Amino acid sequence: MLHIIFGDVENVNHGPSWFKTNYSPEWLKDPFVQEMILDVDKSRYLGGLVIESPVLGPIPPEYLSGGIMTLIMIYEKPDLVFNATSCGGNCAKWLLEIGRRKDVTVNLRYLMQFEDSDQLEVYVENENRIIRGYKDYVHTAIKYV
Repeated sequence: MLHIIFGDVENVNHGPSWFKTNYSPEWLKDPFVQEMILDVDKSRYLGGLVIESPVLGPIPPEYLSGGIMTLIMIYEKPDLVFNATSCGGNCAKWLLEIGRRKDVTVNLRYLMQFEDSDQLEVYVENENRIIRGYKDYVHTAIKYV
């Protein structure tokens, strides 16, 4: 399940910094990671350490967006807490999908726009409870961000 801690929190990790110094090239071979890269950055993993960006051409993984670097770190290091504030709205569905696959905790310092759905289910650490539905999520989040 996706766990969220809203507001300023100490000792959370910055996804892009962690990615640039700790990523494993093996992670890029994962079809789920490739799907996220394609959706968020519109880029394709070509193999090795090469990603084809429609804007920049062939790039190394360190040139991916901060949002996708953070998503990959959350997915690959679920035991660590990452600041997901660098993730834009195009990352929201992926955070939820990662949370369906693994228990992960992220820090958010803004009201991320998840789909307006009754299916939304996240655990908000600030409230120590599961939030179900988009309306409940918004009402809870605005207390802290």
